[in-house]
Amino acid sequence: MRAIPIAVTALAAALALTACDSGGSGSGSSDQSSKAASCRFGIEVEPGNAATTAGDTGNVPVTVTNLDSAPCTLKGFPGIELNSGDASWTAGRQPGAKAAKVTLQPDTAATFTITYVRGKSGAKDSAAVKTVKITIPGGGDAKSFPWSYGAVALKTGDDPNASVSPFQVAGD
Repeated sequence: MRAIPIAVTALAAALALTACDSGGSGSGSSDQSSKAASCRFGIEVEPGNAATTAGDTGNVPVTVTNLDSAPCTLKGFPGIELNSGDASWTAGRQPGAKAAKVTLQPDTAATFTITYVRGKSGAKDSAAVKTVKITIPGGGDAKSFPWSYGAVALKTGDDPNASVSPFQVAGD
C-alpha cells in the first residue's frame, strides 16, 4: 500500500462550515418544546493521505469544532455518505470501533478519519465519488464537501470500501 500526503485546495476551501439544529427540520422555528441544547459545529476537511493507485488505502482527517458558547457532546459516529451525483453510498463504521461520547468545551475540537480504498476509474466495482456528505450527531443538517481522491472501490454491490472512525478529542 502506498499513501502520499497531498494538499487539497478544493477541500481546504470548505473550512469552518457550521450547522445548527435542535432535532427539527432546520427551519427557522421548531414545533418541539423540549429544552434540548442546539450545537453549532465547524467542520474542516483536512488534506488527506490520498490513495494514488487503485487498491491503495487513503485517509481523510476531519476536524469538528464546537462553535457554541456552552459545552456540546458528540455521541456515536459521524455519518458519511459518498455521492457521485447519480448514486450514493454510505461508509460503514471502522471495524471493531466503539462509539465514543466526547464533550467539547467552546472552541475545542474533535477529529475523525474517513478511510477508503481507491477504486479504478470507470470500473464496474468502483464508485465515481464527487462529494462527501458529513452529518454530525446533534449538529443539524449534513454538509457536503468536494471529494478529490478519485473513485472508491466497492466491496460488493453498493457497499463502498470506506469506513469512518469514532470521534477523538484533538491532540489525543
